[in-house]
Amino acid sequence: MGACGQTAEPDTQGEAEDALLAVRAAEGDEDAFGVLVQHHGPALLRLATRLLGTRAEAEDAVQDAFLSAWRRLPEFQGRSSFATWMYRIVTNRCLNVLRSRRPVAQLEDAADVAAPEYTVSPARISEGRDGVRELRAALDELSAEQRACWVLREVDGRSYEFIADAVGISQEAVRARVFRARRCLTQALGAWR
Repeated sequence: MGACGQTAEPDTQGEAEDALLAVRAAEGDEDAFGVLVQHHGPALLRLATRLLGTRAEAEDAVQDAFLSAWRRLPEFQGRSSFATWMYRIVTNRCLNVLRSRRPVAQLEDAADVAAPEYTVSPARISEGRDGVRELRAALDELSAEQRACWVLREVDGRSYEFIADAVGISQEAVRARVFRARRCLTQALGAWR
């Protein structure tokens, strides 16, 4: 289960459908590729927004990733699922953007979580916003690779195996990066515990 109760891993029927659509798209079927874009676009956009912090940059990264995937579809061997392949492309695009930033980008443009419908005191709202601001600042302190692994694991609820395939590193390296990210975030947010 993902962080919000969503199943993070794709189902096998969806993978089979994706594989068939990918083969058709590799043969030039634009409609098949359009179905893949519709199916995977929203999740990839959420991932990119979480990694980059701004919707505009995330949209650019996902658009570039799909354009790259369209060009490279004939090379897609199906060794991993289409979803994993796209996560890898998007993650790499986002990592490149994050690495090129000087100084590390602020996540101020990321959408705030909506307040629950019940009445909340202004002090509680302010405290919540301060917590989100501190989390954003702490995330900015992580390396791009740690941030990507942490977001895929803790926010998207992905398995270590999925993250390893998506980021292109070993499962042990994923575990180490998630561990270091957790440790850094725990230290940075110690006052909020």
